[in-house]
Amino acid sequence: MAVGVVETAQAVRSGATKALDIVERAILELQRANASINAVTRFLQDRARSEASRVDAIVAKGGDPGPLAGVPYGVKDLFDVAGLPTTGGSRVHAMAEPAMRDAEAIERLTGAGAILVATLNMDEFAYGFATINDLHGTTRNPHDTQRLAGGSSGGSAAVVAAGLLAFSLGSDTNGSVRVPAALTGIFGLKPTHGDLPLTGVFPFAESFDDVGHFARSVADMAAVWEVLTGRSVDWSGELPRIARLGGRFAQNADLDMITAMAQIAPGAPEISLPDIARARSAAFLITAYEGGRLHRDALAQEAMAFDPQVRDRLLAGALLPDEVAQEAYAFREDFLARLEGLMADCDVMLAPATPCVAPPVDDPRIMIDGEMRSARSDLGIHTQPISFTGLPSMAVPLARPGQLPLGLQLIGRRGGEQALFRLAARLEQGGLIGAALPQTATSDAIEGALA
Repeated sequence: MAVGVVETAQAVRSGATKALDIVERAILELQRANASINAVTRFLQDRARSEASRVDAIVAKGGDPGPLAGVPYGVKDLFDVAGLPTTGGSRVHAMAEPAMRDAEAIERLTGAGAILVATLNMDEFAYGFATINDLHGTTRNPHDTQRLAGGSSGGSAAVVAAGLLAFSLGSDTNGSVRVPAALTGIFGLKPTHGDLPLTGVFPFAESFDDVGHFARSVADMAAVWEVLTGRSVDWSGELPRIARLGGRFAQNADLDMITAMAQIAPGAPEISLPDIARARSAAFLITAYEGGRLHRDALAQEAMAFDPQVRDRLLAGALLPDEVAQEAYAFREDFLARLEGLMADCDVMLAPATPCVAPPVDDPRIMIDGEMRSARSDLGIHTQPISFTGLPSMAVPLARPGQLPLGLQLIGRRGGEQALFRLAARLEQGGLIGAALPQTATSDAIEGALA
């Protein structure tokens, strides 16, 4: 299996291998694989080599470059990278003024010794669940390149799922980390809303937006989270009390997910959230309203430069009356209060992350409520109502070797990431969840760098 975050950093910090060797191999493998998965929008070779040399110099002098020393990673193409335009995955901003500094999340990772090697594909302005991009093309699933990787952080998920990078950064507004994590068989976290720094991240709908990350193990997820938050995971706490989400979550879910939830939490109570369909509708309205207003001036000046599907939804959002949005905001407050009341006797809720496995690229539709609907719009049916509340949620991959990936959500209380990590670690140790590299993974060279 491809070398992970923790193992790579340990090897570099100990002097067993050079960060520059790891970076060179990572870039080479990314370049080779990108023709098949289309995940990278820009390679950052010069920057990566400079950062790797700095890490190696610190080690040579007996210093410690940090807990992520020498670990290559990539970021969704909406993070500020000093010296480059922040495009949001769109030709509208392809020639924008270069960013003056890195996004704060990147600065924290750089300070911990991690090395940025690429920017990664996404749905334009993060408006979609499929990473079908009008400028850069469609990102494909490493487990089956005839299928979608999900979105909108599809490029970030694909490079980790393929074993090309040990971790990556994305953003999650309505499910944009959890959906691609589930479809590509890796871990992905949307934190408690506002918990991770959004400075230098191109917004979509600011009342939902969050920085999120991907990795292939719970330990690697925790290592990155600790750097981004400045807090440590407490592995010694009690195991959380679990409930399962039923109702529409069970009605639109692969049978294997329902079976897995029963295995993970036998005898756990089932919760049916009130007004879940209204919650998703309200989330759609707020997303459209905030996104439409954010892009209103650009739409007025150069509407034809937008992806047509994104443009139409943003235009509709820009025309929404303020009163409609205010009604949706008020509903959200009421819904969250009722949800927190239902969680009084549990710490983590289990739910499907997506309704099904990744759909085909040439027919990107999924079955919802007995009819075929657009995957680009509806793959987030189970994540959007959770995003809506601001609660933390981690997508975890079911252990199903030889089959297309499926993922569950572990949904916590506000600020409850510790419980999510502890539960995920126990499930991973028990073999119920776990990432598996696709058979076509091309990370042998990266592994060889640590030999």
